[in-house]
Amino acid sequence: MTDALTLYVDANYESPWALCAFVALEEKKLTYTLATKSLSKKETFAPGYEARTQRVPALQRGNFWLAESVAIAEYLAESFPFPDHPRIFPENLEQRATCREVQHWLRTDLMPLRQERPTTTLWFEQRLVKLSDAAKESGKRLTDVASTLIKPGQTTLFESWCIADVDLALALQRLHHNGDSIPEHLVAYAKANWERPSVKKWHALPRERRPV
Repeated sequence: MTDALTLYVDANYESPWALCAFVALEEKKLTYTLATKSLSKKETFAPGYEARTQRVPALQRGNFWLAESVAIAEYLAESFPFPDHPRIFPENLEQRATCREVQHWLRTDLMPLRQERPTTTLWFEQRLVKLSDAAKESGKRLTDVASTLIKPGQTTLFESWCIADVDLALALQRLHHNGDSIPEHLVAYAKANWERPSVKKWHALPRERRPV
């Protein structure tokens, strides 16, 4: 299957899960087209957009469509395997399982923190208001779990980078970037991943402060 790849993301590049899919393509060193859809205009529900969940991110490869960032990352890992393309999931089975555990956890938990420190604060205005008790509890759970995985001096979850590193780093940046205190070794970890070339390429995409 050699059809061209197209990744559809939100029009203002704010979705953390679109970032994950984007980084997966970049880290795999694949050629692809980046396309955007306006969420406020409901463009993902328009004719011609064939992602089953009608969401972004979505990957198109010929007549095949796939939405949901973890599914996209896993599909790319299996379609473009090592050694012809770099790994984005660990080779070790237990590490690979942990990578997926972290990804799924960050997508399904910590809602108070995600609501009060949305990803818009990472590329647009920061939130100067104090966290609610519920968001503080979410933030503590995040840093407690992260500290079981990341030790001082560690800049990746395992001996080599994996796709969950971008998800975990972004979650920690919700706190650090907005001036909320987190342990210094987690600051160093988040910053190291925030400066990764694939992530910096996402930072550099053109954004306008407008409803999308």
